[in-house]
Amino acid sequence: MAARRPATDGTGRSGRVTAIGVFEHGSLVRAGSVGSGRIAQVWGLDGVRIGDAVGIPPPAAGRHFAPPTLETVVVPRRPADRAALHAALTRLAEQDPLINLRQDDVRREIAVSLYGEVQKEVIQATLAGEFGVDVTFRETTTICVERPVGTGEAVETIGADGNPFLATVGLRVDPAPPGAGVEFRVGVELGALPLAFVRAVEETVRGTLRQGLHGWEVVDCVVTMTHSGYWARQSHSHGVFDKSMSSTAGDFRHLAPLVLTSALRRAGTRVEEPIHRVRLDVPADTVGPVARELARLGGAAHATTGRGTEARIEGELPAVRVHDLRRRLPSLTHGEGVLDADFRCHRPVRGTPPSRPRTDHDPLDRAGYLLRVQRRLTS
Repeated sequence: MAARRPATDGTGRSGRVTAIGVFEHGSLVRAGSVGSGRIAQVWGLDGVRIGDAVGIPPPAAGRHFAPPTLETVVVPRRPADRAALHAALTRLAEQDPLINLRQDDVRREIAVSLYGEVQKEVIQATLAGEFGVDVTFRETTTICVERPVGTGEAVETIGADGNPFLATVGLRVDPAPPGAGVEFRVGVELGALPLAFVRAVEETVRGTLRQGLHGWEVVDCVVTMTHSGYWARQSHSHGVFDKSMSSTAGDFRHLAPLVLTSALRRAGTRVEEPIHRVRLDVPADTVGPVARELARLGGAAHATTGRGTEARIEGELPAVRVHDLRRRLPSLTHGEGVLDADFRCHRPVRGTPPSRPRTDHDPLDRAGYLLRVQRRLTS
């Protein structure tokens, strides 16, 4: 990367590097260029966020940040600060998108993603010191995901009973391998639907998948548009454009959530919770109590190695229990234990799957969804 030269980030956006500073001997020194493997400060790329790759990354390159596994609702101590809190958290999210704001317009709440309990203190201090907003937090909860377990299809047709929108949309949901992400495919004939309508369906599908059948984000699936149809732009004789006679992108945006959730119901989803890999360095005489506590919290020890009076326990633990183990460790190890934990994978939840309240018009409730959409359109 060189100063005063164009640069492209991982999403294809381009900008111009206006200056570069590299760190040498503990200070920042201006430089004309910087190569891979060095730490530098770059000016001019306003659209770049944490996690973006600048330039052309190698084919096998991926993000080095594990996903946050915890979530909490941020509550202003003074109700009058609600708007200021929203603005402040939006600013923080622009600086660090990994906190991943989740706006609940139904309950007028804002949730943020966390890596651990200490992050609450950092956010609280930042909001108070930089924005003058004093906040508290609700109880921390685990961020689960939903994964399709089968294939499901659904279709809604223009003019059919129960479809008030001037659009035909058919969608099929198929599971994909872990880590594959979400892929949208167009299975209808190219040109059969205006590109703007195709984009409206894809954007809505991706937005709707943020809340699955149990309220968690749906991951690793392929969604294929199998059917499409619309009414071309038309009007009464010598009249102007008539929405009641012509399809718009809005028809597809409003219909797609109903079709997608029907397809998801037929496919079925499985709720999975985040599991952390844990490494514990403890006195050798405390291995037994620490391993038992790990098991009591729903985890398991896979390997134990020792050298003299010290031992290391390696295992796994549900993310929601890591903070409990961290609190218990000092008393179990005479204050000498050290815990290191990081995200490993998602695993199916045992027993009744947890759910998260939805933050939208809830297409799972068809009658309520149509009523709320109609009210919004009327207003």
